[in-house]
Amino acid sequence: MEPGISALAAAVVPYVSAAVGAYGAGVLTRPEDAATDAVGIGARLLRRLLRNDESAPTVSAAVVDLADDPADEDRLAALRLQIRKALAADPSLVADVAGIVAAARAPVVVSGERTVGTQAITGDFNVFLGNVHSGYPGRGRP
Repeated sequence: MEPGISALAAAVVPYVSAAVGAYGAGVLTRPEDAATDAVGIGARLLRRLLRNDESAPTVSAAVVDLADDPADEDRLAALRLQIRKALAADPSLVADVAGIVAAARAPVVVSGERTVGTQAITGDFNVFLGNVHSGYPGRGRP
C-alpha cells in the first residue's frame, strides 16, 4: 500500500474519532453542517467516505465499534485500517479527502474585537495550528 495513503488515513482518523466521540454511532446519520471544528470536519470526512458503496459497510461497522468504546486503541486502529483500504481503492476519494484535510489544516484569520476569558483583545489574528500571532497596526509586531 502506498505510504501516502497510510499518512492520509492517519490524518483523517483524529477528525472522525472526534466526531464519533461527540455523536457516537449517530454520526453516521447526522445531517450535514458547515462546522469547521474537528467534530464537524470529522463528520464531513465520514460523509465523504460513506459515499463509496464498496467501503461504506466496513467503514460504518468500524465507526459503530469505535462508538462503543472511543478510547479503545484497537477499535481506533480498525477504523484507520478501513479508511486506508477505502482510500487505496478509490483515487477520487483520495483527492476529495486530501482536500478536506488540507482545508482543515489551513490557517484561520480572524479580525476585529474578540473576548477571550475576561480580556478584550482588539487587532488582527492569524491562527496557525494553535499559535496566535497578533498584529498591532502602527506599532509593529511584538
